[in-house]
Amino acid sequence: MTSDVRRDPLQDELLTPENAVLTLIDYQPMQINAINSIAHATLIKNTQALINLMQAFKVPIILSTVNVATSQNEDTIPALKRLLPDIPSYDRTSINAWEDVAYQQAVKATGRRKIVIGALWTEACMAFPTLDALAAGFDVFPVVDAIGGTSTLAHETALRRVEQAGAQLTTLAQLGCELQRDWNRHATARDFVRVMREARIFVDFHG
Repeated sequence: MTSDVRRDPLQDELLTPENAVLTLIDYQPMQINAINSIAHATLIKNTQALINLMQAFKVPIILSTVNVATSQNEDTIPALKRLLPDIPSYDRTSINAWEDVAYQQAVKATGRRKIVIGALWTEACMAFPTLDALAAGFDVFPVVDAIGGTSTLAHETALRRVEQAGAQLTTLAQLGCELQRDWNRHATARDFVRVMREARIFVDFHG
């Protein structure tokens, strides 16, 4: 029962705390109110878990909103914003976050080539930057249980489109296990289990 030597976390083909960046795009009241592919309460709970998970592994987070400065939209919902007190928010007018200079520069400045993405809606603010980031040579991982579309059809069609372009779909459970990888990594194991239990992904887990 001996674990192999840990692979280089920067060169690992799988996600690691050292090679990943999380981006959260447009978790705002207008966008959430139009979601019909997932229950709003479930979407918010899962996104909170996503934030907590990435913070447990010290993964950088890039937050973005649309049309707050123009007063056409409200900011990130308080249930999420309070979990990100020191994270700057890149406000845009572009539907596609990748077409905003400051946002794109912020992602690239992390030096990480694997982008974990949560965005509303699936068919627009998730799909467009995912397609552009893939074209720019990044690996992109949409967290399917923390995003939603204006309809189930719109959500599923957008997921198919980005997957066909090379995106690697993931879930909260898979993401957490991929980042943790080995129970011998004691520095993060306890927080990993705590987040999964709080999200009710691990209910009676004793691993």
